[in-house]
Amino acid sequence: MNKYLFGPVNSRRLGRSLGVDIVPFKTCPLNCVYCECGATTRLTTELSEYVPTEEVVAELDDFLYAGIDLDVVTFSGGGEPTLHSGIGRMISFLKEKYPEYRIAVLTNGVLLWKPEVRRSLEKADIVMPSLDAVGEDAFRKILRPAKGITPGIVVEGIREFRKEFKGSLVIEIFILPGINDSEEELGRIKKACLEINPEKIQLNSLDRPGTESWVVRAGEDRMISIMEYLSPLNVEIIGKSVEKNRHDGNAVAAVDGIKATLLRRPMTIEDLQEYTGYNSKDLVRILEELHDKKIVKVENTPTGSFYRLA
Repeated sequence: MNKYLFGPVNSRRLGRSLGVDIVPFKTCPLNCVYCECGATTRLTTELSEYVPTEEVVAELDDFLYAGIDLDVVTFSGGGEPTLHSGIGRMISFLKEKYPEYRIAVLTNGVLLWKPEVRRSLEKADIVMPSLDAVGEDAFRKILRPAKGITPGIVVEGIREFRKEFKGSLVIEIFILPGINDSEEELGRIKKACLEINPEKIQLNSLDRPGTESWVVRAGEDRMISIMEYLSPLNVEIIGKSVEKNRHDGNAVAAVDGIKATLLRRPMTIEDLQEYTGYNSKDLVRILEELHDKKIVKVENTPTGSFYRLA
């Protein structure tokens, strides 16, 4: 297993994606109630070299050197990637040595008010910040931010980044029924997005168990009505990937890939089938073996049975 890389996985939004995880698990400026990775254990806005930059660069080089079937290299994982002070160096390395791959950064966007963070992302192809709330009450109830983070700072940071960034800016809005889907709050979000003018907005809702058990999924009809409300902005509802899955058939790689994926978020068999490209029969066999060895555990929820690392 690689230390900092996971996948490649079949991303619903980005295609065949190699994940790059560069901060310790659950180090983040937010403690979002819906986060599928669980509660934040280190709530911080401090920029630092959380893992050795050159080790990440070397691991990327070693993995990509042979030529890998990829659409994108994605900075994401179990924490907020823009906290890492070396992310700009990693992106520059990829653009210089492996320009055939697009580079995406999945971020909560709350650090984009810092000029050094905006500069570190300038060579990325796609940056996908979140904007789940603009009103103070909804913002604090959903995101539970570190000290000093306000909705005004977040909106201004994304707005400034949009002015400077030459790549594709896609905003994700996670809909929580009863909290940020009122006409008043959606009006605030729409106003901010019209000012930012992103290339696209992606609406998302609960797919896997969140940090807090009370978080529920928004219904399909409600998601459609919100999409229509946000017009004329370019909005889509995130759905399952329809791309044909790809994998190399290596059994050891399959086990390692499953473990690396479950380390970062819980998955159903259907999720793993979509992400890894392996059929359900093979996945059941692998998961049963991992369960017998007490490497994974199963959590039964109203939305399905989710596998996690034990």
